[in-house]
Amino acid sequence: MRRILIVGAGQAGLQLALGLQSHGYDVTVMTDRDADAVRGGRVLSTQCMFDSALRTERALGLDRWSGDTPQIEGIGMSVAGPESARVLDWVGRLDAPAQSVDQRLKMSDWLEAFAGRGGRVVLKQATVADLEHLSRSYDLVLVAAGKGELAGMFERDHEHSPFDRPQRALAVSYVHGLGPRPEHAFPAVRCNVVPGVGELFVIPALTGGGPCDILFWEAVPGGPADAFDGLRDQDEHLRVTVELMKTFTPWEYDRTRGGLELTDAGATLAGRFTPGVRHPVGELPGGGAVLGVADVVVANDPITGQGSNNAAKCAAGYLERILAHGDKPFDRDFMQDTFDRYWRTARPTTAWTNAMLAPPPEHVPQLFGAAGRLPAVADRFANAFDDPADLEQWFFDPAKAAAYLASVTPGA
Repeated sequence: MRRILIVGAGQAGLQLALGLQSHGYDVTVMTDRDADAVRGGRVLSTQCMFDSALRTERALGLDRWSGDTPQIEGIGMSVAGPESARVLDWVGRLDAPAQSVDQRLKMSDWLEAFAGRGGRVVLKQATVADLEHLSRSYDLVLVAAGKGELAGMFERDHEHSPFDRPQRALAVSYVHGLGPRPEHAFPAVRCNVVPGVGELFVIPALTGGGPCDILFWEAVPGGPADAFDGLRDQDEHLRVTVELMKTFTPWEYDRTRGGLELTDAGATLAGRFTPGVRHPVGELPGGGAVLGVADVVVANDPITGQGSNNAAKCAAGYLERILAHGDKPFDRDFMQDTFDRYWRTARPTTAWTNAMLAPPPEHVPQLFGAAGRLPAVADRFANAFDDPADLEQWFFDPAKAAAYLASVTPGA
């Protein structure tokens, strides 16, 4: 029986661990928090998982919340103009529902399931020295979480990492009490773009106390919405969130007038990080190698909502490659090839995310404007969240964008 160590108990690490376990592998998960600490701790992320990513969970019997979580049927966009007027507003319909489940629920449940099925859980903040020692006892070591020392094992890929500093300051609140949305009756993720300020996302979700909404500011660093550093009081965090909504997205603020409350004592999160890509093979001091997983090696800003989707797809791809590899050694060639196959999925996502962080070229606002007039454009953009590779056919290139708009415009 092949022995595998996975460092990290998030979407990718636990999904991969449970998948390998179901095929008879001897799997150890190393994490710094047990299930109770995760369940009762601070929110871990925002997330909206789309159909192709959800299918990787369903294949392993891990999609346990579909009956309770809001079924997200669309993606909408609004753009603020002068004096915070809404100058653009549309919503596209998804071909299959998406869902957002608080990762505290998922990760605590999955960690308990893994241990309950006989998996070994080591509660420890992993160090390079730990991996150096443990690598001698395992056929393969995968790093699915890690900052600082562990991240330093993976060399930055400068070709695919155009940013040297954070591009957004992130602030999250999980709330109850948001009023009905007047634009449409079905649940949808809404992206509110405020030029020069940032973006406000509103995401229907499920948390421990039931259905909720996630209010998520992506603020331009140094701008007026970059206002959460140093806030330790959750109520103050929510107050600032709502004040920014009142100032910059009054159509969303109107939904707060009945009164908002945070879902629990750990319902806020704030921070920032520099997006980037790293080479997938991490070097140990003694000459051994470990394989990076998901956002350890491809860390995109959450502006396109792809983090948990990429993690699930990475776990599914790595699982397939490990199973197909049989008894052969997990050498550097295997590691690089496994990542290269994942990169085919992650590359268009990375290109899209980086493009959305920069001032848009002229044809992109034209596409967004067309989505307000043509439901086919809005729907195609919504479904690109499930399949970002489709954007290469009509979104990135001005000539392809023009040809696409001509094909869907009546009388063109």
